[in-house]
Amino acid sequence: MWGRTGCGGSRCETGDCGGGRLHCNGAGGVPPVTLAEITFDGAGNQDFYDISLVDGFNLPMSMRPRAGTTEGQSGAYYCSSAGCYTNVNAICPSGMQLYGTGGVVACKSACLAFGNPEYCCSGAHNTPQTCPNFSYAQTFKNACPQAYSYAYDDHKSTFTCRGAGGRQSEYDVVFCG
Repeated sequence: MWGRTGCGGSRCETGDCGGGRLHCNGAGGVPPVTLAEITFDGAGNQDFYDISLVDGFNLPMSMRPRAGTTEGQSGAYYCSSAGCYTNVNAICPSGMQLYGTGGVVACKSACLAFGNPEYCCSGAHNTPQTCPNFSYAQTFKNACPQAYSYAYDDHKSTFTCRGAGGRQSEYDVVFCG
């Protein structure tokens, strides 16, 4: 799930799904875009969720379980808020900025901006050991500690939750907050 900005007619400055379509019909948002990701009823009957800046950033976003729908106490990464509450566009490094109406409208990931396999965690850098937390990813992580900043940021960015009484947890996704 992602948000769009600067929309008019059938195009958006960020989060567009390409081809001049208003309805995405299964297509993903064109990067750079902030993503809310969730897997329902995964391993151990838990939900796994996160806010991801791996494909870049276009607007602040958070995801949190709805009160009364979860089991157990919330903790650092259990049934708590995942999110990016900072406007990363304001601190986006030069060369990663996407300009639109009114200035910087999104911040590209280092992979999208530079195409370097080290930043894309591809080729010889496709494992957690060979794709360490690099400086551009650290910029995102410092601004948004509860969001994914690069492909192998699992240990500090994946949140889990289990529904109460055998029922499915419910979540709120909040844009710009």
